[in-house]
Amino acid sequence: MTRYLISFGVGAMDHIPDEEMPDVGKASHAVVQEAVNAGVWVFGAGLESRGASVVATDGTVTDGPYPKTKETIGGFSVVDVASREEALAWAAKIAVACRCAQKVRQLLPDPEQDAMLRQAGRRW
Repeated sequence: MTRYLISFGVGAMDHIPDEEMPDVGKASHAVVQEAVNAGVWVFGAGLESRGASVVATDGTVTDGPYPKTKETIGGFSVVDVASREEALAWAAKIAVACRCAQKVRQLLPDPEQDAMLRQAGRRW
C-alpha cells in the first residue's frame, strides 16, 4: 500500500456560504467514515489560518505570516491505498464533499519509521 496526501489550499472553501458549512461538514465526515470503513483512512485535519511558526536549525523561532508564500495548505487527508488511481478516486469524493479541488501527492515510503511504529504497537 502507498500513502497519499490529499490537500486543498487555504481559502479554497471561502466561496461556501456560512449557512452551508454544516452540510459540508456532514458530507466530509461521511467520506471520512467511508474511508475508515474501507480501511484506507490514515489521518486528516484542517489547519488554522494564522501564520506558521518556523523553527530554524539553530532553534530560532520566527512567526508568520509570510507574504512570499504562494500557497498554504488549508486542510488535508492521508490515505493508504493500492494505487494512484485509488487515491484520485478518494480525492474526487473529498472534492465533492468539500466543494473544492484537491491536490494529490504520493508520500515517500519510510520503512524505518513504519518499523518504529509497529514496534510501538501503532500503525501510521
